[in-house]
Amino acid sequence: MRFALQVRTGRPSIAEFAERLRAAIVSNDGEVVEDAETPPDFVIAVGGDGTMLGAVRRAVAWDVPVLGFNLGTLGFLTEAEPDDLDSVVKRLTTGEFDIQKRLTVSASIGGVDAVGVNDVVVEKIDSTRLVNLEVTIDGTEFATYRADGLIIATPTGSTAYSFSAGGPMVDPNVEALVLTPVASHSLFDRSLVLPAGAEIAVTVKRDRAVRVNVDKWDLGQLGEEETVHIAQGQRPARFVTFDSYTFPGLVRAKFGLE
Repeated sequence: MRFALQVRTGRPSIAEFAERLRAAIVSNDGEVVEDAETPPDFVIAVGGDGTMLGAVRRAVAWDVPVLGFNLGTLGFLTEAEPDDLDSVVKRLTTGEFDIQKRLTVSASIGGVDAVGVNDVVVEKIDSTRLVNLEVTIDGTEFATYRADGLIIATPTGSTAYSFSAGGPMVDPNVEALVLTPVASHSLFDRSLVLPAGAEIAVTVKRDRAVRVNVDKWDLGQLGEEETVHIAQGQRPARFVTFDSYTFPGLVRAKFGLE
């Protein structure tokens, strides 16, 4: 069984854990794949949610499951803790796990595409000036936002930037896209929850360029009258899970609610 690792750099404790992980994989008759062209059976992230996003991007491209060890802060996307290392590797190699499919979101600018599991963010480049963004949904004009930007999030991404901008948390079992304006100066400034199959177009309506990011990856920039097309990704992300849990229970645990 082959494993590709996505390891956060710059922290000795994480590097040390990654070496322990490699050793545990080998001792369970697995193989760590270093060649980026060789498809693995699993992608494992070692770090926080940012590292997990990079791992998910690779896993979706290969159409293989992904699992994360939480060595970050909240770890909303990660499944395992460092203390679980040996048992996790054993369960992976013996097939003692479940798979949860999660909605992905895609964005396209002029034929250049990117897929993410969290969100597409269209945001201003000049920090001192608002941008005007026209939103069309399924071919029908919806609204023009005067704002710092727009977030189109999956349920998985609803706990990240979208949440900090005032959007709702959405259970990953719900298939939907959440459109949330960032610091909107428009009359309508609430989030909009749309069916997963909705097709969204965001067009720049003034000469103020914007940047488009997919899971923090820079897809490109848009100028006046240029458009980014956003829709459900063609392929879901497949997250490894070991224990059943409810989404409210996860939120309660991660935020320390009482």
